[in-house]
Amino acid sequence: MWSFNRRFLLLAPLVLVACGFSPVYGPGGSAEGLQNSIRLADPTDKRGFDLVERLEEQLGRPTAARFDLTYQIDTEVIGVGITTEGEITRYNLLGSVAYMVKDQTTGATLAQGKVNSFTAYSATGSTVAGLEAEDGAKTRLMRILADQIVARLLASAGVWRP
Repeated sequence: MWSFNRRFLLLAPLVLVACGFSPVYGPGGSAEGLQNSIRLADPTDKRGFDLVERLEEQLGRPTAARFDLTYQIDTEVIGVGITTEGEITRYNLLGSVAYMVKDQTTGATLAQGKVNSFTAYSATGSTVAGLEAEDGAKTRLMRILADQIVARLLASAGVWRP
């Protein structure tokens, strides 16, 4: 019979230190140099506003910006639930964001990439309910994509941040 071994818990931190693990949000972690230092491109529509809002929640509003982050949002709606009468009852919302981080002083590109995800919503019920479901799905998608961007920036920031 398997029983929990407390020695594992005592040795786990040593294993993490030995492999080079360091906490992202700890002292000297990669998040330290990114908090409140990335100026995001101004949003031009609701999707951009939702993306920027979530990025600022994660990275903070820039107080002394050293980096610029630009982005390009692409979304596509695909009907996936079709009744025998030909009415669409469910939609998939696909989205991607291409992003680029540049140093403000040198203009050098420090990080770039593209993140993808999807969400879905139901179109059953009233027109108002369908529109509200669509709006909620768009907001969720932008939050998911923003979280992916932040995760990638935090993972790579140790390489390029001063």
